[in-house]
Amino acid sequence: MPQTIEFQRPDGQTVKGHLVEAAQPLGAVVVIQEWWGVNDQIRGVARRFAEAGFTALVPDLYRGRSTVEAEEAHHLMSGLNFGEAAQQDIRGAVQFLKARKIGSGKVGVTGYCMGGALTVLSATMVPEMDAGVVWYGYPPLEYVDATKIKAPLQAHWATQDGAFAIEGVDALEARLGDAKVCYEGFRYLAHHAFANETAQGRNRIAITQYDAAWAQMAWDRTMRFFGTTLA
Repeated sequence: MPQTIEFQRPDGQTVKGHLVEAAQPLGAVVVIQEWWGVNDQIRGVARRFAEAGFTALVPDLYRGRSTVEAEEAHHLMSGLNFGEAAQQDIRGAVQFLKARKIGSGKVGVTGYCMGGALTVLSATMVPEMDAGVVWYGYPPLEYVDATKIKAPLQAHWATQDGAFAIEGVDALEARLGDAKVCYEGFRYLAHHAFANETAQGRNRIAITQYDAAWAQMAWDRTMRFFGTTLA
């Protein structure tokens, strides 16, 4: 059953999170929100992970705030300290799941849009994470010390992404390659948020478009990857 829990960051502060436990867990994942906040859509993603066998925890990075308005979402994201979110909130979530020894005891990190960028940062700042899956988001490259990445990574990129240009993906992948990170990246002829089922019809904004076929393919690849690295 989904539940709201509290966990401690490494600095001792307390953070709330949305936890969905798998019935017969293979492992666990930390799921990082898009810029909208912890909404019904990202809670649904956590439920889907749990149904696939991975207990999922969504840390509440915005401290209870969420929105459906792009302008407000940009404001909330701009007010977030990404380094602190990775080193404290996300690392605390990973440590919380690790302490529970769920399934294999291994914990992955995955995130979408803003959460994808935070997944990349977490790979450099959270030594306890065992694997990461990035969904169409990356941070400024000057903040990515790829030599610190020890966990294997998978990524899903949209070649027509209006929020994260594919040229930036080229530069990030070159950096990962130079550091010999265990990495596999997939590119889809799609727009930003192609795996978000709410990014269609009147709910979509100009740069987003859900694509069911690509979303399913990326999900299947994610399941195979986490099945190999976490189960």
